[in-house]
Amino acid sequence: MIDISLNGQRQSVAVQHSLSALLQDMGYRCEKVAVAINGEFVARGDYETIFLRENDCVDVVAPVQGG
Repeated sequence: MIDISLNGQRQSVAVQHSLSALLQDMGYRCEKVAVAINGEFVARGDYETIFLRENDCVDVVAPVQGG
């Protein structure tokens, strides 16, 4: 297991856990969110090929309805 930060909360995930798997595990729909790892936004097409590392800081931003 490795420790990451997900939206400011510590999480433990399996080694070799992809960003796509993390989003799915947390209930996010990949096509509906924007993601940054360590302050760098990740292209949606790369979610399957990005693997999380110890102490990565993952920020997931979902659109909010209303105005």
